Amino acid sequence: METEAKNALPVIAVAMGDPSGISPELTARILAEPDLRSAARYVVFGDFRLFQLGAADAGLTPDLHVVKEGDALPAAAGKPVFVDLANHDPADLQRGKATLAGGKAATDNFRRALQLAAAGKADAVFFTPFNKAAMRFAYPGYDDEIRFVRDAIAFEGPASEFNVLDKLWNCRVTSHIPLSEVAKNITQERILRALDLADKNLRAAGFNPPRIAVAGINPHAGDGGNFGRDEIDTIEPAVKAAQAKGYTVEGPFPSDTVFLRAKNGDFDAVLTMYHDQGQIAMKLMGFDRGVTLIGGFPFPICTPAHGTAYEIAGKGIANLGACRAALSLAIKMASEGRAARKTAA
Repeated sequence: METEAKNALPVIAVAMGDPSGISPELTARILAEPDLRSAARYVVFGDFRLFQLGAADAGLTPDLHVVKEGDALPAAAGKPVFVDLANHDPADLQRGKATLAGGKAATDNFRRALQLAAAGKADAVFFTPFNKAAMRFAYPGYDDEIRFVRDAIAFEGPASEFNVLDKLWNCRVTSHIPLSEVAKNITQERILRALDLADKNLRAAGFNPPRIAVAGINPHAGDGGNFGRDEIDTIEPAVKAAQAKGYTVEGPFPSDTVFLRAKNGDFDAVLTMYHDQGQIAMKLMGFDRGVTLIGGFPFPICTPAHGTAYEIAGKGIANLGACRAALSLAIKMASEGRAARKTAA
């Protein structure tokens, strides 16, 4: 019975992030948390020697089942499985610096975790922080995680980043593009696509129905056309079209006040028009608890919203808050997904 209960838990594929920062320490910390260990089964990808360095930084000795690359994964290990890719010589480790070796290891770990989930052997992916400069060293043309995921699992559908803080979500119409290109990329079609994706992912996380507020793009949401007609000509028609589809959505609202209403509980999510319009608000409200969800793929992908914190690498003082929140969201969405698939079957 105990084995059956264990096997009923969701499987989380974990990719150890940039080795030059706090990722090895954070990976060790999450795998040592009793409540997280009991909530899911884990398959971790990385260099076990670097993991041991991170565990030593944290003063921990997590109990893991270690296998070599190419070995069959144990059907019921009873504890987290660590797949040792042996892909970064500790002698080459340069803490606090973005390196080609670090980027290669991180991309290798991430690709393997994604492929495990794409093969149906994991229900979600979680990764500790990457460094984008190091990732570009190893993967030329690397824009962001979405581009990498598409390439790794050959996926063509719509996908987006979501920022999550406790029970408040931020969704975006545009993301990693220059500010000068934002306005021309705000179309009714793009707004509706973003709302479709937001509704789907919020429901997968247990919001039913999710209440979504849409921000304007101009000061005071255009002030009735005095400061621009984007809200009148583009955003409001998209909101009405979303309402006609049955979505619980309102707006457009001035972006300098909509997060106050959402924080006070009027909405579950805010759809913003561009990256920093939402990121600044979310990170001011709780940088140490923020989560990034990459949604739209066949499985959820979660990571803490903060970076690699090179300045404290190796000091054993990394804050686990955002990692815990990110992994908890991955587990929740993985569990919801397993339940939905079981019901459908």
